[in-house]
Amino acid sequence: MLRKRLIFTLIYNNGFFAQSRNFRLQKVGDISWLEKNYGFKDLAFSLDELVILDASRESRNIAEFADTLSRLVEDVFIPICAGGGVRCMEDAEVLFENGADKIILNTIIYENKDLVTNLIKKYGSQSIVASVDYKKNDVFIKNGTQKIEMKLFDYMDYINSLGVGEVYLNSMEKDGTGFGYDLETAKKVAKKILMPLIIAGGAGNEKHFTIDKDLPGPDQKASLNPLEFQSLVRSIRNVENALGTYYKKPSPSEIKNKIVARRSVYTAHDISKGDILTLENLIVLRPETGFSPMRIDELIGRKAIRSMPPQFRLTLDDVE
Repeated sequence: MLRKRLIFTLIYNNGFFAQSRNFRLQKVGDISWLEKNYGFKDLAFSLDELVILDASRESRNIAEFADTLSRLVEDVFIPICAGGGVRCMEDAEVLFENGADKIILNTIIYENKDLVTNLIKKYGSQSIVASVDYKKNDVFIKNGTQKIEMKLFDYMDYINSLGVGEVYLNSMEKDGTGFGYDLETAKKVAKKILMPLIIAGGAGNEKHFTIDKDLPGPDQKASLNPLEFQSLVRSIRNVENALGTYYKKPSPSEIKNKIVARRSVYTAHDISKGDILTLENLIVLRPETGFSPMRIDELIGRKAIRSMPPQFRLTLDDVE
């Protein structure tokens, strides 16, 4: 059996990152604090994906959130899913341009089916995640403040009809408690939907990630507690390694996502014929359609055989 995918969720709230408990937010620190205390470049090697949610209670600033997103995911080579407050095509475009491989949608899933359809047409279903916040059989939107008329399992039927790539199922009652996931509901939902399921809300120790992990049900599990997550990740990987299940083969959806989940080496600015390539004149951008950053040392110190404009996708054929 393949191991479940491990996902870390960060909650952003008006310039700061926060810890959530039953959808009540407690400020943890800003982007500088997060970079100092959590080296995501190193932590990412133990993760399968990073989710970043803008849960700002006051007026949202998509440009400010996107700037934080761009800074946070620099040198992080795992898929990035971002969202919160997406209300138009332009909002989604800003997030994709600033490091998101996928966007996560909540309120507009219920309120604006046409926008969801257009986003899927433009970016592909694999890039769109439906977020579902629930209490028992009730579903909530707008940061958990408004209950909708549809009940949970009817809502899952509705989401099936949209054609999104994944569902992010978050228990509002379990959120931030550390008491474990609502696996009973999650397994019922997993049997009902047509796409992969991510469950969130309740992670507190490694057992919550590993118990029943081979049973039918959730495909992926997420944690939202930045204060405990780093040691938790290592504990989970140690358990899986001891059980002989650490090795992970890519799922069909991951293979489909590969072209946007990874990056390629590009020129940072104009390069003239004969220039020597250095780290200063190279950048790493998505998607993965060219030379892998993992092999960037093969380009450093070599001479350009032609002039190239900024953001030119490099290959070994461009150097000597």
